[in-house]
Amino acid sequence: MKIENAASYLYASQRSQAKVPNRFTATSFAAELATTQANRAGPDNPSISAAAREAFSASTAVPSASNFSTSVDAKLAEIRARGPVNRSQEDGEYLFANDKRLAEIRAQGKSSDQLTADELDYVQKAGGFVNTMATLSPAERAIYDKAVASGNHEAVAGLSLIALTRSAGHMAGGANGSTYDPINMEITAANVEKYFRHSVVDQNGWASGNFQALISFLQGNALPV
Repeated sequence: MKIENAASYLYASQRSQAKVPNRFTATSFAAELATTQANRAGPDNPSISAAAREAFSASTAVPSASNFSTSVDAKLAEIRARGPVNRSQEDGEYLFANDKRLAEIRAQGKSSDQLTADELDYVQKAGGFVNTMATLSPAERAIYDKAVASGNHEAVAGLSLIALTRSAGHMAGGANGSTYDPINMEITAANVEKYFRHSVVDQNGWASGNFQALISFLQGNALPV
């Protein structure tokens, strides 16, 4: 498996739930009022059925905080289940308005490569995007956060490409037609050079530059054994 047009695919993967290809080239209320009783007391004193009274009470009742919270949670779950492709603009606005943590992350005004691993993981899960960050171990996330904190955007992009490669499964294309298991392959400078960088078909040097930056970063910031 090789990723082709890595920059475009990495961007698109955050906006689609489509399966990553083997090779790579976002209560209504209803009630029916019952008819008034046939034997009314008179035209000035009409009676109303029990069903009608219950319907009216329900329509005018103020929802409790717990019921409102449950309703919001249900709506958020419904929107997330649709996936980014099938959401309307209103769905997106509702999601950001009612998912507090998602709104807080968005309010920071940061680009994706400035978010911590946990923040990006939450955005991917809550937004229904491809959850690439789930493929990184706690130690790898710590390295990711260190690269973010240092402002090394190229190294961050290199790690993101590795996470994306892993999201495709246990087999990836390597050098000279070879294959390897990216999920169980440790992220070290040597392994990035020997394995991971060959899983991306790099047409303009973008991925190569990111991988080289990651190699240099890992040489000074190795994962804990």
